[in-house]
Amino acid sequence: MAHVRRLDHIGITVSDLASATAFFVGLGLEVEGTGSVRGEFVETVCAIPGAHCEIVMLRPPDGGSRLELSSFVTPDHLPGSPAAMANELGLRNVSFEVGDLDAVIGELAAAGYGLVGGIGEYENSVRMAYVRGPDGIVVSLFEQVG
Repeated sequence: MAHVRRLDHIGITVSDLASATAFFVGLGLEVEGTGSVRGEFVETVCAIPGAHCEIVMLRPPDGGSRLELSSFVTPDHLPGSPAAMANELGLRNVSFEVGDLDAVIGELAAAGYGLVGGIGEYENSVRMAYVRGPDGIVVSLFEQVG
């Protein structure tokens, strides 16, 4: 019994919407839209009375599934685990294919974002690395080899 028709978006709550947006736009995502959500709808869905959040919806250049960044205006956001590792339960990472892994890692390092571990290569097919982005978000970047 298949219920899912497609992956629409992945949502990530961040403390600084502008810097998180700049991070993902720097990777090549495009801003599709922005907005503010408050009232009965979001309070019901999130089960947070008085919820009000600002949202930026990003899309990849190929038009695939989107990434929603949200930042709560009220109530204050609760800190996550900024040093979460891959074996912690929950959202593990957001993954993007890139054209030149070394160049992207260099640009991110220059902006203050570092690797979680190192760059790995899997069976001469892909090279991949985890980068820790804003609020400790783990971003998986990979490139096809050959």
